[in-house]
Amino acid sequence: MNAKTMAATTDSFVAKEAQYGARNYAPVHVVVDHALDCKVWDVEGREYIDMMSAYSAVSHGHLHPRLVAAAQRQLKKVAVTSRAYYGTTLGPFLEKLSQVTGFERALPMNTGAEAVETAIKCARRWGHRVKGIADGQQQILVARGNFHGRTSTIISFSTEPSYQDGFGPLASGFAHFDFGDMASIRAATTDRTCAVLIEPIQGEAGVLVPPAGFFGELRAWCDENNILLIDDEVQAGLGRTGRWFAFEHEGIRPDALILGKALGGGLLPISAFCADAKVMDVFTPNSHGSTFGGNALAAAVALEGLKVLEDEKLVENSAELGQYLIASLREVQVQAGSLIREVRGRGLWVGVDIDPAQATARELVERLAAKGVLSKETHETVIRFAPPLTITHELIDQAVGIFREVCLEKVRVASASPTVEVAHA
Repeated sequence: MNAKTMAATTDSFVAKEAQYGARNYAPVHVVVDHALDCKVWDVEGREYIDMMSAYSAVSHGHLHPRLVAAAQRQLKKVAVTSRAYYGTTLGPFLEKLSQVTGFERALPMNTGAEAVETAIKCARRWGHRVKGIADGQQQILVARGNFHGRTSTIISFSTEPSYQDGFGPLASGFAHFDFGDMASIRAATTDRTCAVLIEPIQGEAGVLVPPAGFFGELRAWCDENNILLIDDEVQAGLGRTGRWFAFEHEGIRPDALILGKALGGGLLPISAFCADAKVMDVFTPNSHGSTFGGNALAAAVALEGLKVLEDEKLVENSAELGQYLIASLREVQVQAGSLIREVRGRGLWVGVDIDPAQATARELVERLAAKGVLSKETHETVIRFAPPLTITHELIDQAVGIFREVCLEKVRVASASPTVEVAHA
């Protein structure tokens, strides 16, 4: 296939999405045709290293054979019945999830945003029925720069103007604090505060890691004031940061945990809100639910996914290769000079902060894609690297080598640009 035909093939698929789809995304100009483990091939057969893993949804690698086999086995039996009946897969999945998380119960949903909505409902009902706050007066504290999803309730407490623009009226009942700042949390807390909803690392904000000791202080503050600490690990959980859960880095235990993305093994959506009975039991029959939440197919795949994480030691792999990835990217930072302002992250979740005076993150992301590495920018200044937990040293070396090449090319072009002299009258 010649270059002209290849471009036409890619452009035709891009044009079809643009013509018939909503314009709510700005994808990188790559048309994925198939994938396996850490590799992706586009519609023309070009090969890429996946350094994004669908924002952690593909932590097990694309089409992990054990997960595909689990899905195929279940598809021969039953996929969806709704929660009107019991089944043979949900109970075992919930049991395993409880063992892994350390929480007594879990409420399965479909997407991360749905699990966050579940957490909000739980916190509000707990605040009213257990803490005694008047219904309708409950307040949840949220961090500035947060990203918890895109439903109408969740965008109501976003601090990103574009997420709210034109979508009012916005929901009330939320107050903001500065991420990693206990003084800000103390100032925001009132006698109506029932919960703090927080990410252990702010991903969409640029992979921001909190100061050491912050979560320990936050845990103590919540205990002192009878406030629920709800940890949103939709993206951070299940090995992404080099521990099963990011809260383990801080030596604390939240009152509730939100999971999603990787829970579905990269095959289908499933999420969960996890808590002990004293919190979870505010839910009663008909108070909350979802037709597809905890369906037989998703539960079967998620159960196998948890076993794969254990059996293949993918959490340990994330810890080891995460250190290697961060160290490798910091070597590029030194070589690229002022182009890269910072490399930060935990495990296989790294943000590379680009100096906007020299390049946009999107520009470098597109150059990476052209050379065979898939990544994604956030807020125009940060490139995210979050490969499947099955990544190898060799693939990291290849991907970082290409990133180095892209950065140094940018530096050379910038240094070669002639200085324009301005004539003065």
